[in-house]
Amino acid sequence: MFKVGCSKKEIPCFFEGLGMLGYGKEGNDVKGVETPIFCRAFVFSTKGKIMAFVNAEICFFTMPLQKAVLDQLNVLHPGMFTESNLMLTAQHSHSAPGGIAHRVFYNTSIPGFKTEVFEAYKKGVVEAVMQALKDLQPARISYHTGLFAEDIEVAFNRSLIPYNANKELSKKYTEAEAHLAVDRAMKLLRVENQEGKLTGSLNWFGVHATSVSNDNTKICSDNKGYAAEFTENQQENMVAAFAQEAAGDVTPNFVWDKKKKWLRGKFEDDFESARYNGQLQSDMALKLLASTPENYLAEEIDCHTMYFDMGNVEVAPRFAEGKEQCTTSPACIGMSFFGGTKEGPGVPRFLIRMVNPIISFGKLFEKIFYRATLPKEEKLALDRKFAAQSPKALAMELGKGRIFWVSRMSRVFFVPDFVDPLVKMFRRLGREGILDKDPWGPTVLPLQIMILGHLAIIAIPAEITTMAGRRLRKSLLDVLSQRGVTEVILSPYANAYAGYITTKEEYMHQRYEGGHTLFGKWTLAAFQTNFDILAKEMLLQKDQRKKADALTVPYVLKEENIWTGF
Repeated sequence: MFKVGCSKKEIPCFFEGLGMLGYGKEGNDVKGVETPIFCRAFVFSTKGKIMAFVNAEICFFTMPLQKAVLDQLNVLHPGMFTESNLMLTAQHSHSAPGGIAHRVFYNTSIPGFKTEVFEAYKKGVVEAVMQALKDLQPARISYHTGLFAEDIEVAFNRSLIPYNANKELSKKYTEAEAHLAVDRAMKLLRVENQEGKLTGSLNWFGVHATSVSNDNTKICSDNKGYAAEFTENQQENMVAAFAQEAAGDVTPNFVWDKKKKWLRGKFEDDFESARYNGQLQSDMALKLLASTPENYLAEEIDCHTMYFDMGNVEVAPRFAEGKEQCTTSPACIGMSFFGGTKEGPGVPRFLIRMVNPIISFGKLFEKIFYRATLPKEEKLALDRKFAAQSPKALAMELGKGRIFWVSRMSRVFFVPDFVDPLVKMFRRLGREGILDKDPWGPTVLPLQIMILGHLAIIAIPAEITTMAGRRLRKSLLDVLSQRGVTEVILSPYANAYAGYITTKEEYMHQRYEGGHTLFGKWTLAAFQTNFDILAKEMLLQKDQRKKADALTVPYVLKEENIWTGF
């Protein structure tokens, strides 16, 4: 039998006045607490091997946080956990404090890196893993799946026009069918002890934890946190985690709020909507938990991690429509990102239309006049950027530290403050030299695969759309089926965070998701290329595999360059 330990620890994170991570909106700050924030850990052990899956009710993990957790665990249990056998995932709540990144971009609205938040999250994760280790006991694990009925108001595609552009679709979905343009399957692991008592439940279902809107000022675990609470209340001493799957274009919101001018959940009160959606997810989980366990997992554990520079990938032609020499480029944010989504609107569309000509002028200047002054190598890099990122209107180049083609900001920033509150913030950051330090976002990322029985759990350091998720699952299964894997489960928001992964067809429409697909139109193909490399390593014996840093070593940020706010 396996040995499995399941645990749950609260993360005390009420830090009044700090910005919440997710919406990037001024005023979305901590002023109260609606629900506690928890971290749940599952440790699996068999035949001398061990691995841990962690799910926290936060927005996402960062590489510095992952490293800090591993460092602390190695103090307590030297050599037990590595970047390969520990997977850190988040539910993606947008209503928990931020400040956990070492680079500027994802800390801007907080503002800055916040040691107190970072330490609270680290402590919660470490305590959860340690408790799960302590509670290891003989157990059996069964795998269950179930489809939500079409009339269950649990998940809706928020970006139908890009979704409908995908080549796999035989029909176009209307707004009335948005609930059908998502994956409605919940995947669940059921853990029972030797006596047959249920001790743990770990499931994956893709839907954004955005039932609570961006005008909120209370810490809240959102719909997945409520789902976990409702499920745990039905069984004494059981730990139930509700992890994300492919949720990039999936929302729990489906009612147009005429007053607020955005999509909300079933009720005017966001917390009531979050509870409603959480109850739907809980009901499905409880239904699966009540089914007869038949599909027990074989006693097998395997895991591996490798790092890749996602801004410098030459894509395998089979993932790029058969085309040769398709590449990614260093991370860029598109202007459409600042427009937000139907459930979290940002800059008004007319302002984006006003700024786009400035961006077009900058692109023309770079391609014709600036390019002529560059040495050959830099010309090639510039050409690569435009080929990879087109047709994105480049608002920010996170890898190069530029805004609207202006290098390192200096004191030059011609976009007025009224476009967005963050413009004022970036102006100040530029004046004080903060933007002159290090890249503003991550580019070297960890890709991880964990195998448990016949299941492969894939750690994705980003958020992935419905169709992109289908393609990635298929390409991984094509390889991993050679070693007995029959089911691929995606776990996004894992170990690090670098925006979105969309299909090329979705990217070309440059909605919010495409604008936040950092590495260009071939981002999905690049992830498929690199996961293919990783999956093939897992066909080899462990001692024959390339080490985690075989292709590139993760970038280490100097402590003196961490921006801690004003």
